[in-house]
Amino acid sequence: MSEESKFNFSEEEEKAEALKKEQSVEQSKENVKKDAQGLFTSISKFLSELLDFRDDTDRDATIQAIKGDIPFKGATAWILICSIFVASIGLNANSTAVVIGAMLISPLMGPILGIGLSIAINDIDTLKKSLINLVTMIVLSLMTAFLFFKFFPTADIMTTELFGRTKPDLRDVLIAFFGGAALIIARTKKGTIASVIFGVAIATALMPPLCTAGYGLAHNWDYFIGAMYLFTINTIFIALATFLVLKILRFPMLRYANSKKRKRIAQLASLIAILVMAPAIWTFVNFITQSGLEGDYNNFMETEVKSNHELWLQKGVPNWEEKTITLYFNGEVPDATIADLENEIKTYEKIKDYSLVIQGNKNRSIDKISDAYDRAIRDLDQKDIIITGLQNQIEGLQVNITNLNKQLESKTISNTIPFSSLSRDAKVRFKDLEYFGYSNMLESKDFINIDTVSVVRLKWNTNLPDSIQVKKEEELKTWISTQLNKSNVLILK
Repeated sequence: MSEESKFNFSEEEEKAEALKKEQSVEQSKENVKKDAQGLFTSISKFLSELLDFRDDTDRDATIQAIKGDIPFKGATAWILICSIFVASIGLNANSTAVVIGAMLISPLMGPILGIGLSIAINDIDTLKKSLINLVTMIVLSLMTAFLFFKFFPTADIMTTELFGRTKPDLRDVLIAFFGGAALIIARTKKGTIASVIFGVAIATALMPPLCTAGYGLAHNWDYFIGAMYLFTINTIFIALATFLVLKILRFPMLRYANSKKRKRIAQLASLIAILVMAPAIWTFVNFITQSGLEGDYNNFMETEVKSNHELWLQKGVPNWEEKTITLYFNGEVPDATIADLENEIKTYEKIKDYSLVIQGNKNRSIDKISDAYDRAIRDLDQKDIIITGLQNQIEGLQVNITNLNKQLESKTISNTIPFSSLSRDAKVRFKDLEYFGYSNMLESKDFINIDTVSVVRLKWNTNLPDSIQVKKEEELKTWISTQLNKSNVLILK
């Protein structure tokens, strides 16, 4: 009986212990949930404090500062002219550093910020003033750039810096939008930030296209249209970024005493905002679509065409409007290859509806090219044989010349008169001679042929007059030439 009671008591203890463990686990889960909620709250608070810039905004000062930068005359106009000249020189010299330097002094921000501000706060007067000053800025910039590229020497050179501003793409749109957003956010911040830094964001998107448009006016209308298109896109997106940021910051709308006028101006401002945003949205969507097409086209060319070493591709020309891709090959393209390319292009989502136009050069087929290659190899072999024969002839001539020179040297030495006899006879004939030396010297004027020169050294009695010495030297030279049977005799003192 006692053992059964003991057994039952142990079972109750186990149940109690299990219950405590379950309660402990539940408590732990609850604590983890609270910790997770606290962590999430902390992260949310941190991100809110990090990214929220509404509390750091000075609305009145921002509006006043932007309106103050809208007028475009006097010193501001001259600063713009100077900066346009500097930027044009930088673009012409293909120098990014010079272009950036021009951006630092460019006063382009005022009118565009004014457009975004006036639409955001329903201020039609500021909008009119901004548009007038923007047009003035554009005309003055184009005239300045036109004069530089028209009359400056070597200014007609088309550099990569200039060409890069004639064909806008999605990157240009993003630069304009985020540059404009950074500009207006910095402009609304409380405190002071150097205004020249504000201008760089807009100048990055506006100055190079304006200068390139001036180049187009001077030399090429296609470049002018492309650059002005880029300038227009950038202007719209900068104004759009300004409009959106000011709306996010809840800048107060301008109110008018006349309710009808207020309603009419509000409608006009809304219409202008729609007109500004609609092209921007259309352009953005169009660029995204175009980027997708170009991406698939480039992938198709790299993967399917250029990787095939049997195809000699000259160029590929896509026609986005007619949805065709023309491929020019330097050689004949087999039908099986054409069918394979047409099947492969259908696997690319963006260009699957495009048609391939294959232009092969049948006069330059692989067989003919191979024949031409074989002929070229044979010609090279024949030329090698001729060159080898000429080299052998040259080596033979060099050996002959060397042998002849050796024979000449040996002959010269064998015909030499003994020095003792020659010196004794010289003293007998010329009593005033105190010193006599003689030798044969070899010389070469072309460093190939060798000649022999007889060299005679003399010393006369010091009492003998110079005129007599000269006469006797001539007599001695004639005598030695006769004795040695040589005409080439050199007299030295």
